[in-house]
Amino acid sequence: MALDYTTLNLLRQNHPAWRLLCSDHAPLVASFLERVFVRPNRRAIDAADLAEALEDELYGLRRQLGPETFPRAARDYLDDWAAAEKGWLRKFYAAQSDEAQYDLTPGAEKAITWLGTLAARTFVGTESRLLTLFTLLRQMSEGSETDPAVRLAELQKRRDEIDAEMARIAQGDVPLLQDSALKDRFQQFAQLSRELLSDFRQVEHNFRQLDRRVRERIALWEGSKGALLEEILGERDSITDSDEGKSFRAFFDFLMSSAREEELTRLLGHILALPAIRDLGPDPRIRRIHYDWLAAGEHTQRTVAQLSSQLRRFLDDRAWLENRRIMDLLREIEGLALDLRETPPEGAVMSLPESGAAVDLPLERRLYTPPVRPAIADTPIDAGLADMDDRALYAQVVIDRAELARHVRQALQNRSQVTLREVCDIHPLRHGLAELIAYLDLAATDAKACIDEDVTDAVRWRSVQADGQERERRARLPRVIFVR
Repeated sequence: MALDYTTLNLLRQNHPAWRLLCSDHAPLVASFLERVFVRPNRRAIDAADLAEALEDELYGLRRQLGPETFPRAARDYLDDWAAAEKGWLRKFYAAQSDEAQYDLTPGAEKAITWLGTLAARTFVGTESRLLTLFTLLRQMSEGSETDPAVRLAELQKRRDEIDAEMARIAQGDVPLLQDSALKDRFQQFAQLSRELLSDFRQVEHNFRQLDRRVRERIALWEGSKGALLEEILGERDSITDSDEGKSFRAFFDFLMSSAREEELTRLLGHILALPAIRDLGPDPRIRRIHYDWLAAGEHTQRTVAQLSSQLRRFLDDRAWLENRRIMDLLREIEGLALDLRETPPEGAVMSLPESGAAVDLPLERRLYTPPVRPAIADTPIDAGLADMDDRALYAQVVIDRAELARHVRQALQNRSQVTLREVCDIHPLRHGLAELIAYLDLAATDAKACIDEDVTDAVRWRSVQADGQERERRARLPRVIFVR
Protein backbone atom coordinates (compact mmCIF):
# COMPACT_ATOMS: atom_id res chain seq x y z
CA MET A 1 0.00 0.00 0.00
CA ALA A 2 1.35 3.42 -0.98
CA LEU A 3 1.64 5.77 2.02
CA ASP A 4 0.62 8.95 0.23
CA TYR A 5 -1.15 11.87 1.90
CA THR A 6 -4.67 10.91 0.81
CA THR A 7 -4.35 7.31 1.97
CA LEU A 8 -2.90 8.25 5.35
CA ASN A 9 -5.56 10.91 5.87
CA LEU A 10 -8.32 8.38 5.22
CA LEU A 11 -6.68 5.92 7.60
CA ARG A 12 -6.42 8.59 10.29
CA GLN A 13 -10.12 9.35 9.98
CA ASN A 14 -11.53 5.82 9.57
CA HIS A 15 -9.14 3.15 10.85
CA PRO A 16 -9.87 2.00 14.45
CA ALA A 17 -6.17 1.46 15.20
CA TRP A 18 -5.27 5.06 14.37
CA ARG A 19 -8.27 6.38 16.35
CA LEU A 20 -7.15 4.34 19.35
CA LEU A 21 -3.63 5.77 19.21
CA CYS A 22 -5.02 9.33 19.02
CA SER A 23 -7.51 8.82 21.86
CA ASP A 24 -7.04 10.60 25.21
CA HIS A 25 -7.86 7.31 26.94
CA ALA A 26 -5.43 5.24 24.84
CA PRO A 27 -3.34 4.04 27.85
CA LEU A 28 -6.48 2.78 29.61
CA VAL A 29 -8.01 1.18 26.51
CA ALA A 30 -4.82 -0.48 25.27
CA SER A 31 -3.65 -1.77 28.66
CA PHE A 32 -7.08 -3.10 29.66
CA LEU A 33 -7.86 -4.78 26.33
CA GLU A 34 -4.37 -6.30 26.14
CA ARG A 35 -4.71 -7.77 29.62
CA VAL A 36 -8.24 -9.08 29.13
CA PHE A 37 -8.28 -10.20 25.48
CA VAL A 38 -4.81 -10.46 23.93
CA ARG A 39 -2.73 -11.94 26.73
CA PRO A 40 -5.10 -14.85 27.60
CA ASN A 41 -6.30 -15.20 23.97
CA ARG A 42 -9.97 -14.63 24.85
CA ARG A 43 -12.37 -14.43 21.92
CA ALA A 44 -15.66 -13.47 23.60
CA ILE A 45 -16.44 -12.21 27.11
CA ASP A 46 -19.86 -11.65 28.66
CA ALA A 47 -20.78 -8.02 29.20
CA ALA A 48 -21.22 -8.48 32.97
CA ASP A 49 -17.79 -10.11 33.40
CA LEU A 50 -16.05 -7.52 31.23
CA ALA A 51 -17.78 -4.62 33.02
CA GLU A 52 -16.74 -6.06 36.37
CA ALA A 53 -13.11 -6.37 35.24
CA LEU A 54 -13.13 -2.79 33.92
CA GLU A 55 -14.72 -1.52 37.13
CA ASP A 56 -11.87 -3.05 39.12
CA GLU A 57 -9.38 -1.43 36.74
CA LEU A 58 -11.04 1.97 37.10
CA TYR A 59 -11.17 1.63 40.87
CA GLY A 60 -7.42 1.08 41.05
CA LEU A 61 -6.71 4.02 38.75
CA ARG A 62 -9.02 6.35 40.71
CA ARG A 63 -7.25 5.50 43.93
CA GLN A 64 -3.91 6.20 42.25
CA LEU A 65 -4.76 9.26 40.11
CA GLY A 66 -7.74 10.78 41.85
CA PRO A 67 -11.52 10.19 41.94
CA GLU A 68 -12.20 12.45 38.93
CA THR A 69 -9.84 10.63 36.56
CA PHE A 70 -12.43 8.34 34.93
CA PRO A 71 -15.85 9.49 36.22
CA ARG A 72 -18.09 7.39 33.99
CA ALA A 73 -19.36 3.86 34.70
CA ALA A 74 -17.66 0.81 33.25
CA ARG A 75 -20.61 -0.12 31.01
CA ASP A 76 -20.67 3.41 29.57
CA TYR A 77 -17.02 3.08 28.60
CA LEU A 78 -17.61 -0.34 27.01
CA ASP A 79 -20.55 0.94 24.96
CA ASP A 80 -18.47 3.93 23.88
CA TRP A 81 -15.56 1.69 22.80
CA ALA A 82 -17.98 -0.54 20.86
CA ALA A 83 -19.61 2.38 19.03
CA ALA A 84 -19.22 2.59 15.27
CA GLU A 85 -17.20 5.81 15.42
CA LYS A 86 -14.51 4.06 17.50
CA GLY A 87 -14.77 0.35 16.66
CA TRP A 88 -12.36 -1.02 19.28
CA LEU A 89 -14.81 -3.65 20.57
CA ARG A 90 -17.47 -5.71 18.84
CA LYS A 91 -20.72 -6.04 20.79
CA PHE A 92 -22.94 -8.93 19.78
CA TYR A 93 -25.39 -11.51 21.08
CA ALA A 94 -24.49 -15.17 20.85
CA ALA A 95 -26.96 -17.79 19.64
CA GLN A 96 -29.60 -18.76 22.23
CA SER A 97 -28.41 -16.10 24.67
CA ASP A 98 -29.84 -12.75 25.76
CA GLU A 99 -26.59 -11.62 27.40
CA ALA A 100 -24.45 -9.24 25.35
CA GLN A 101 -20.86 -10.23 24.64
CA TYR A 102 -17.75 -8.30 23.61
CA ASP A 103 -14.85 -9.24 21.38
CA LEU A 104 -11.72 -7.37 20.34
CA THR A 105 -11.61 -6.03 16.78
CA PRO A 106 -8.61 -6.61 14.49
CA GLY A 107 -7.91 -2.88 14.28
CA ALA A 108 -7.61 -2.49 18.06
CA GLU A 109 -5.39 -5.56 18.25
CA LYS A 110 -3.09 -4.11 15.58
CA ALA A 111 -2.70 -0.92 17.63
CA ILE A 112 -1.97 -2.89 20.80
CA THR A 113 0.60 -5.05 18.99
CA TRP A 114 2.33 -1.98 17.59
CA LEU A 115 2.47 -0.37 21.04
CA GLY A 116 4.17 -3.53 22.32
CA THR A 117 6.96 -3.05 19.80
CA LEU A 118 7.77 0.42 21.24
CA ALA A 119 9.02 -1.02 24.52
CA ALA A 120 12.81 -1.28 24.76
CA ARG A 121 14.12 -4.84 24.55
CA THR A 122 17.13 -5.98 26.50
CA PHE A 123 18.21 -8.25 23.67
CA VAL A 124 17.72 -7.60 19.95
CA GLY A 125 18.78 -10.45 17.69
CA THR A 126 19.12 -10.43 13.94
CA GLU A 127 20.68 -13.79 13.10
CA SER A 128 17.46 -15.83 13.31
CA ARG A 129 15.56 -13.37 11.11
CA LEU A 130 18.32 -13.47 8.51
CA LEU A 131 18.27 -17.27 8.54
CA THR A 132 14.48 -17.22 8.21
CA LEU A 133 14.70 -14.94 5.18
CA PHE A 134 17.34 -17.14 3.61
CA THR A 135 15.25 -20.27 4.26
CA LEU A 136 12.16 -18.68 2.69
CA LEU A 137 14.10 -17.65 -0.40
CA ARG A 138 15.53 -21.14 -0.77
CA GLN A 139 12.08 -22.76 -0.42
CA MET A 140 10.61 -20.44 -3.06
CA SER A 141 13.50 -21.09 -5.42
CA GLU A 142 13.34 -24.87 -5.01
CA GLY A 143 9.55 -24.97 -5.14
CA SER A 144 9.44 -23.08 -8.45
CA GLU A 145 12.28 -25.01 -10.15
CA THR A 146 10.98 -27.14 -13.03
CA ASP A 147 14.27 -28.78 -14.06
CA PRO A 148 14.55 -32.21 -12.36
CA ALA A 149 18.34 -32.24 -12.69
CA VAL A 150 18.70 -29.00 -10.72
CA ARG A 151 16.39 -30.18 -7.95
CA LEU A 152 18.20 -33.54 -7.72
CA ALA A 153 21.54 -31.74 -7.54
CA GLU A 154 20.28 -29.54 -4.70
CA LEU A 155 18.91 -32.55 -2.80
CA GLN A 156 22.20 -34.38 -3.30
CA LYS A 157 24.09 -31.39 -1.95
CA ARG A 158 21.87 -31.27 1.15
CA ARG A 159 22.27 -35.02 1.66
CA ASP A 160 26.06 -34.68 1.51
CA GLU A 161 25.91 -31.93 4.11
CA ILE A 162 23.73 -34.09 6.35
CA ASP A 163 26.07 -37.07 5.94
CA ALA A 164 29.06 -34.90 6.83
CA GLU A 165 27.27 -33.56 9.92
CA MET A 166 26.32 -37.09 11.01
CA ALA A 167 29.94 -38.17 10.61
CA ARG A 168 31.16 -35.30 12.81
CA ILE A 169 28.57 -36.08 15.48
CA ALA A 170 29.55 -39.77 15.40
CA GLN A 171 33.15 -38.72 16.08
CA GLY A 172 32.09 -36.68 19.13
CA ASP A 173 31.93 -33.24 17.56
CA VAL A 174 28.44 -32.08 18.63
CA PRO A 175 27.93 -28.37 17.78
CA LEU A 176 25.53 -26.51 20.10
CA LEU A 177 23.81 -23.15 19.75
CA GLN A 178 25.14 -20.40 21.97
CA ASP A 179 22.88 -18.70 24.52
CA SER A 180 22.58 -15.58 22.37
CA ALA A 181 21.44 -17.64 19.38
CA LEU A 182 18.86 -19.47 21.53
CA LYS A 183 17.47 -16.19 22.88
CA ASP A 184 17.33 -14.70 19.38
CA ARG A 185 15.36 -17.61 17.96
CA PHE A 186 13.03 -17.84 20.95
CA GLN A 187 12.15 -14.15 20.75
CA GLN A 188 11.32 -14.52 17.09
CA PHE A 189 9.21 -17.61 17.84
CA ALA A 190 7.23 -15.76 20.54
CA GLN A 191 6.67 -12.76 18.26
CA LEU A 192 5.47 -14.87 15.32
CA SER A 193 3.20 -16.88 17.65
CA ARG A 194 1.40 -13.74 18.81
CA GLU A 195 1.18 -12.37 15.27
CA LEU A 196 -0.39 -15.64 14.18
CA LEU A 197 -3.18 -15.24 16.75
CA SER A 198 -3.79 -11.72 15.40
CA ASP A 199 -4.02 -13.10 11.87
CA PHE A 200 -6.69 -15.55 13.03
CA ARG A 201 -8.74 -12.65 14.36
CA GLN A 202 -8.40 -10.85 11.02
CA VAL A 203 -9.48 -13.93 9.05
CA GLU A 204 -12.48 -14.35 11.35
CA HIS A 205 -13.34 -10.67 10.85
CA ASN A 206 -13.32 -11.13 7.06
CA PHE A 207 -15.72 -14.08 7.28
CA ARG A 208 -17.92 -12.11 9.68
CA GLN A 209 -18.11 -9.24 7.21
CA LEU A 210 -19.20 -11.70 4.54
CA ASP A 211 -21.89 -13.05 6.89
CA ARG A 212 -23.16 -9.51 7.51
CA ARG A 213 -23.38 -8.77 3.79
CA VAL A 214 -25.25 -12.04 3.29
CA ARG A 215 -27.83 -11.07 5.93
CA GLU A 216 -28.31 -7.66 4.32
CA ARG A 217 -28.85 -9.15 0.88
CA ILE A 218 -31.30 -11.73 2.20
CA ALA A 219 -33.30 -9.01 3.96
CA LEU A 220 -33.55 -6.87 0.81
CA TRP A 221 -33.62 -9.59 -1.87
CA GLU A 222 -36.59 -9.62 -4.24
CA GLY A 223 -35.38 -12.05 -6.93
CA SER A 224 -35.24 -15.82 -7.12
CA LYS A 225 -33.53 -18.13 -4.65
CA GLY A 226 -31.15 -19.51 -7.26
CA ALA A 227 -29.78 -16.09 -8.20
CA LEU A 228 -29.15 -15.14 -4.57
CA LEU A 229 -27.49 -18.45 -3.72
CA GLU A 230 -25.29 -18.23 -6.80
CA GLU A 231 -24.12 -14.77 -5.81
CA ILE A 232 -23.50 -15.61 -2.14
CA LEU A 233 -21.78 -18.93 -2.74
CA GLY A 234 -19.64 -17.37 -5.44
CA GLU A 235 -18.43 -14.73 -3.01
CA ARG A 236 -17.80 -17.32 -0.31
CA ASP A 237 -15.82 -19.46 -2.75
CA SER A 238 -13.79 -16.42 -3.74
CA ILE A 239 -12.73 -16.04 -0.10
CA THR A 240 -12.03 -19.70 0.61
CA ASP A 241 -10.21 -20.12 -2.72
CA SER A 242 -8.14 -16.97 -2.27
CA ASP A 243 -4.52 -17.05 -1.13
CA GLU A 244 -5.62 -16.11 2.39
CA GLY A 245 -8.28 -18.83 2.53
CA LYS A 246 -5.99 -21.53 1.13
CA SER A 247 -3.23 -20.60 3.58
CA PHE A 248 -5.68 -20.73 6.51
CA ARG A 249 -7.04 -24.11 5.41
CA ALA A 250 -3.53 -25.56 4.98
CA PHE A 251 -2.48 -24.25 8.39
CA PHE A 252 -5.59 -25.65 10.11
CA ASP A 253 -5.13 -29.06 8.47
CA PHE A 254 -1.48 -29.07 9.56
CA LEU A 255 -2.41 -28.18 13.14
CA MET A 256 -5.19 -30.81 13.35
CA SER A 257 -2.64 -33.61 13.02
CA SER A 258 -2.18 -35.37 16.37
CA ALA A 259 1.43 -36.18 15.52
CA ARG A 260 2.18 -32.49 14.91
CA GLU A 261 0.47 -31.55 18.16
CA GLU A 262 2.54 -34.05 20.14
CA GLU A 263 5.72 -32.86 18.43
CA LEU A 264 4.97 -29.21 19.25
CA THR A 265 4.28 -30.09 22.90
CA ARG A 266 7.54 -32.02 23.17
CA LEU A 267 9.61 -29.31 21.49
CA LEU A 268 8.11 -26.50 23.59
CA GLY A 269 8.72 -28.44 26.80
CA HIS A 270 12.34 -29.07 25.84
CA ILE A 271 13.05 -25.46 24.77
CA LEU A 272 11.44 -23.84 27.81
CA ALA A 273 13.56 -26.05 30.09
CA LEU A 274 16.84 -24.64 28.71
CA PRO A 275 18.67 -22.30 31.16
CA ALA A 276 19.17 -19.58 28.53
CA ILE A 277 15.43 -19.48 27.80
CA ARG A 278 14.49 -19.49 31.50
CA ASP A 279 16.66 -16.41 32.01
CA LEU A 280 14.47 -14.50 29.54
CA GLY A 281 11.40 -15.03 31.75
CA PRO A 282 9.08 -16.19 28.92
CA ASP A 283 5.33 -15.91 29.06
CA PRO A 284 3.93 -19.11 30.65
CA ARG A 285 1.24 -19.26 27.96
CA ILE A 286 3.93 -19.94 25.34
CA ARG A 287 3.93 -23.55 26.55
CA ARG A 288 0.34 -23.91 25.32
CA ILE A 289 0.50 -21.56 22.34
CA HIS A 290 -0.38 -24.33 19.86
CA TYR A 291 -3.62 -25.00 21.78
CA ASP A 292 -4.41 -21.27 21.49
CA TRP A 293 -3.86 -21.55 17.73
CA LEU A 294 -6.26 -24.48 17.60
CA ALA A 295 -8.92 -22.67 19.66
CA ALA A 296 -8.65 -19.58 17.45
CA GLY A 297 -8.94 -21.71 14.32
CA GLU A 298 -12.02 -23.50 15.63
CA HIS A 299 -13.61 -20.13 16.45
CA THR A 300 -13.00 -19.04 12.87
CA GLN A 301 -14.52 -22.28 11.57
CA ARG A 302 -17.64 -21.66 13.66
CA THR A 303 -17.99 -18.26 12.00
CA VAL A 304 -18.03 -20.00 8.61
CA ALA A 305 -20.62 -22.46 9.95
CA GLN A 306 -22.86 -19.51 10.91
CA LEU A 307 -22.84 -18.43 7.27
CA SER A 308 -24.03 -21.89 6.17
CA SER A 309 -26.71 -21.82 8.87
CA GLN A 310 -27.92 -18.44 7.63
CA LEU A 311 -28.25 -19.79 4.08
CA ARG A 312 -30.21 -22.81 5.31
CA ARG A 313 -32.54 -20.57 7.31
CA PHE A 314 -33.08 -18.42 4.23
CA LEU A 315 -34.10 -21.45 2.18
CA ASP A 316 -36.50 -22.62 4.89
CA ASP A 317 -38.09 -19.18 5.18
CA ARG A 318 -38.41 -18.88 1.41
CA ALA A 319 -40.12 -22.27 1.16
CA TRP A 320 -42.54 -21.30 3.93
CA LEU A 321 -43.33 -17.99 2.23
CA GLU A 322 -43.92 -19.69 -1.12
CA ASN A 323 -46.29 -22.21 0.48
CA ARG A 324 -48.11 -19.38 2.21
CA ARG A 325 -48.43 -17.54 -1.10
CA ILE A 326 -49.98 -20.62 -2.69
CA MET A 327 -52.54 -20.87 0.12
CA ASP A 328 -53.36 -17.15 -0.25
CA LEU A 329 -54.02 -17.67 -3.96
CA LEU A 330 -56.30 -20.63 -3.25
CA ARG A 331 -58.29 -18.62 -0.69
CA GLU A 332 -58.58 -15.76 -3.16
CA ILE A 333 -59.97 -18.14 -5.80
CA GLU A 334 -62.46 -19.54 -3.28
CA GLY A 335 -63.60 -16.02 -2.35
CA LEU A 336 -64.14 -15.07 -6.00
CA ALA A 337 -66.15 -18.27 -6.55
CA LEU A 338 -68.41 -17.45 -3.60
CA ASP A 339 -68.95 -13.93 -4.88
CA LEU A 340 -70.04 -15.29 -8.27
CA ARG A 341 -72.39 -17.87 -6.78
CA GLU A 342 -75.24 -15.41 -6.18
CA THR A 343 -74.74 -13.35 -9.35
CA PRO A 344 -73.32 -15.66 -12.01
CA PRO A 345 -72.07 -13.97 -15.17
CA GLU A 346 -74.13 -14.10 -18.31
CA GLY A 347 -73.15 -16.35 -21.17
CA ALA A 348 -70.70 -19.24 -21.17
CA VAL A 349 -68.06 -18.90 -18.49
CA MET A 350 -66.10 -22.04 -19.27
CA SER A 351 -66.58 -25.23 -21.23
CA LEU A 352 -66.30 -28.74 -19.83
CA PRO A 353 -66.21 -32.01 -21.75
CA GLU A 354 -69.47 -33.96 -21.90
CA SER A 355 -69.80 -35.98 -18.75
CA GLY A 356 -70.83 -39.62 -18.58
CA ALA A 357 -71.42 -42.14 -15.81
CA ALA A 358 -69.46 -45.38 -15.56
CA VAL A 359 -72.01 -48.21 -15.40
CA ASP A 360 -71.05 -51.28 -13.36
CA LEU A 361 -73.87 -53.84 -13.31
CA PRO A 362 -74.10 -56.18 -10.31
CA LEU A 363 -74.19 -59.31 -12.45
CA GLU A 364 -70.91 -58.32 -14.12
CA ARG A 365 -69.02 -58.60 -10.90
CA ARG A 366 -67.03 -61.78 -10.32
CA LEU A 367 -68.50 -64.24 -7.88
CA TYR A 368 -66.71 -65.15 -4.71
CA THR A 369 -64.26 -68.02 -5.14
CA PRO A 370 -63.20 -69.80 -1.93
CA PRO A 371 -59.48 -70.50 -1.67
CA VAL A 372 -58.25 -74.00 -2.35
CA ARG A 373 -57.33 -75.80 0.83
CA PRO A 374 -54.48 -78.23 0.29
CA ALA A 375 -55.05 -81.79 1.41
CA ILE A 376 -52.14 -83.08 3.51
CA ALA A 377 -51.90 -86.81 3.77
CA ASP A 378 -50.85 -87.96 7.21
CA THR A 379 -48.83 -90.98 6.14
CA PRO A 380 -45.68 -92.27 7.82
CA ILE A 381 -42.36 -91.85 5.97
CA ASP A 382 -40.55 -95.11 5.28
CA ALA A 383 -36.78 -95.17 5.02
CA GLY A 384 -35.59 -96.63 1.73
CA LEU A 385 -32.70 -96.81 -0.68
CA ALA A 386 -32.52 -94.83 -3.90
CA ASP A 387 -30.21 -95.50 -6.82
CA MET A 388 -29.06 -91.97 -7.87
CA ASP A 389 -25.81 -90.24 -8.83
CA ASP A 390 -24.64 -88.13 -5.88
CA ARG A 391 -21.30 -87.04 -7.34
CA ALA A 392 -22.66 -83.55 -7.96
CA LEU A 393 -22.96 -83.08 -4.18
CA TYR A 394 -19.20 -83.61 -3.75
CA ALA A 395 -18.04 -81.71 -6.82
CA GLN A 396 -18.56 -78.22 -5.38
CA VAL A 397 -15.73 -75.70 -5.85
CA VAL A 398 -14.78 -73.68 -2.73
CA ILE A 399 -12.14 -70.95 -2.99
CA ASP A 400 -10.16 -70.45 0.23
CA ARG A 401 -9.36 -66.73 0.35
CA ALA A 402 -7.13 -67.16 3.39
CA GLU A 403 -4.98 -69.63 1.47
CA LEU A 404 -4.70 -67.24 -1.48
CA ALA A 405 -3.69 -64.40 0.85
CA ARG A 406 -1.06 -66.72 2.37
CA HIS A 407 0.34 -67.39 -1.10
CA VAL A 408 0.71 -63.63 -1.65
CA ARG A 409 2.44 -63.13 1.71
CA GLN A 410 4.86 -65.97 1.04
CA ALA A 411 5.75 -64.45 -2.34
CA LEU A 412 6.42 -61.08 -0.66
CA GLN A 413 8.79 -62.46 1.98
CA ASN A 414 11.90 -62.01 -0.18
CA ARG A 415 10.83 -59.03 -2.30
CA SER A 416 9.05 -55.72 -1.89
CA GLN A 417 6.41 -56.32 -4.58
CA VAL A 418 5.13 -59.16 -6.74
CA THR A 419 2.70 -59.39 -9.65
CA LEU A 420 -0.33 -61.65 -9.84
CA ARG A 421 1.20 -63.55 -12.76
CA GLU A 422 4.28 -64.36 -10.65
CA VAL A 423 2.09 -65.58 -7.81
CA CYS A 424 0.21 -67.84 -10.22
CA ASP A 425 3.52 -69.16 -11.58
CA ILE A 426 4.62 -70.11 -8.05
CA HIS A 427 1.21 -71.47 -7.03
CA PRO A 428 -0.66 -72.62 -10.18
CA LEU A 429 -4.40 -72.12 -10.31
CA ARG A 430 -6.30 -75.27 -9.29
CA HIS A 431 -9.83 -73.96 -9.71
CA GLY A 432 -9.34 -71.91 -12.84
CA LEU A 433 -11.22 -68.69 -13.43
CA ALA A 434 -12.97 -68.69 -10.03
CA GLU A 435 -9.61 -68.70 -8.22
CA LEU A 436 -8.30 -65.93 -10.50
CA ILE A 437 -11.32 -63.75 -9.67
CA ALA A 438 -10.66 -64.37 -5.96
CA TYR A 439 -7.11 -63.05 -6.42
CA LEU A 440 -8.52 -59.93 -8.10
CA ASP A 441 -10.93 -59.44 -5.21
CA LEU A 442 -7.99 -59.61 -2.79
CA ALA A 443 -6.18 -56.93 -4.77
CA ALA A 444 -9.27 -54.70 -4.81
CA THR A 445 -9.64 -54.83 -1.01
CA ASP A 446 -5.91 -54.38 -0.33
CA ALA A 447 -5.04 -50.68 0.14
CA LYS A 448 -1.40 -51.28 -0.83
CA ALA A 449 -2.11 -53.23 -4.03
CA CYS A 450 -2.25 -51.37 -7.33
CA ILE A 451 -3.37 -52.12 -10.89
CA ASP A 452 -1.37 -50.90 -13.90
CA GLU A 453 -3.79 -50.43 -16.79
CA ASP A 454 -0.98 -49.76 -19.28
CA VAL A 455 0.64 -53.21 -18.96
CA THR A 456 -1.10 -56.50 -19.69
CA ASP A 457 -0.19 -59.90 -18.18
CA ALA A 458 -1.26 -63.35 -19.36
CA VAL A 459 -2.19 -65.91 -16.69
CA ARG A 460 -2.33 -69.60 -17.75
CA TRP A 461 -3.81 -72.66 -16.10
CA ARG A 462 -4.94 -76.17 -17.07
CA SER A 463 -8.48 -77.44 -16.60
CA VAL A 464 -10.25 -80.80 -17.20
CA GLN A 465 -13.17 -80.64 -19.64
CA ALA A 466 -16.38 -82.65 -19.58
CA ASP A 467 -14.91 -85.21 -22.00
CA GLY A 468 -11.99 -85.85 -19.62
CA GLN A 469 -9.42 -84.02 -21.76
CA GLU A 470 -7.06 -81.56 -20.06
CA ARG A 471 -6.69 -78.26 -21.86
CA GLU A 472 -4.75 -75.06 -21.24
CA ARG A 473 -6.64 -71.84 -20.59
CA ARG A 474 -5.29 -68.31 -20.74
CA ALA A 475 -6.63 -64.98 -19.45
CA ARG A 476 -5.24 -61.54 -20.32
CA LEU A 477 -5.75 -58.85 -17.69
CA PRO A 478 -4.09 -55.59 -16.52
CA ARG A 479 -1.01 -56.09 -14.36
CA VAL A 480 -1.91 -56.51 -10.68
CA ILE A 481 0.91 -55.69 -8.24
CA PHE A 482 0.91 -56.70 -4.56
CA VAL A 483 3.13 -54.54 -2.33
CA ARG A 484 4.64 -55.55 1.01
